[in-house]
Amino acid sequence: MPSALDRLRPEPLPLCQLPAGSSGRVSALTGEAAFCQRVREMGFGERAFVTKVGGRGPFICVVNGCRLALSHDAAAAILVEPTGLKAGS
Repeated sequence: MPSALDRLRPEPLPLCQLPAGSSGRVSALTGEAAFCQRVREMGFGERAFVTKVGGRGPFICVVNGCRLALSHDAAAAILVEPTGLKAGS
């Protein structure tokens, strides 16, 4: 049975599905090991905060103060927990 804390935590979703202007915390990376290592090197490591600025592919994201563009496939392989924060709040 899930704990009270688990019930409060939002369900992870692919970064490509995070609404534009919203933030999330990376919870998992999926895909091949080389892809996972590369996106970690770009700053998308587990527990990193990311803001999706916009786009429909490529997606513009801010992670560690850097703006990066990700393809739809790359954004789909990065699972995030929405924080409920909007850019500029």
